[in-house]
Amino acid sequence: MMGTSLSKVCAVELSAKSEYALLAMLQLALGHNKGEPMQIKEIAQCQCIPDRYLEQLLADLRRHGLVKSQRGARGGYLLAREPFAINLLEIVQCIEGQEEREVPSNCTIEAALVRDVWAESRQAAEQVLKNYSLQKLCELHDRRQSTVMYYI
Repeated sequence: MMGTSLSKVCAVELSAKSEYALLAMLQLALGHNKGEPMQIKEIAQCQCIPDRYLEQLLADLRRHGLVKSQRGARGGYLLAREPFAINLLEIVQCIEGQEEREVPSNCTIEAALVRDVWAESRQAAEQVLKNYSLQKLCELHDRRQSTVMYYI
């Protein structure tokens, strides 16, 4: 595999759908202390997410109890819980669903071994996502933003 990058070899990627949902939830978490709902257009503009797509994602997140909507002229979306109480795994599972794979009974030993290793890597990735709350992402955001230098 000469010349092949590790990122191409390990095809574990975050779907665009999950990435957009995580970005939208992070945007809501960043504005959480204000206590005011954010409109779809505002979230979409801040995170470069297509409006229509974001509408669908927020509807899914609302159905799963991660966000709540407020109607009216000053309406929009808010986190349904505090940022420390929402982890990234919940968001991804809400969008992607929980993956359940059935192992065929006629599976070879080699195929079973590969599936076992893949399941272990998936569990490790899930544990990382579970360990990160929206609050922790906000803290990392603030830390990173404070180290950015602007030059004129």
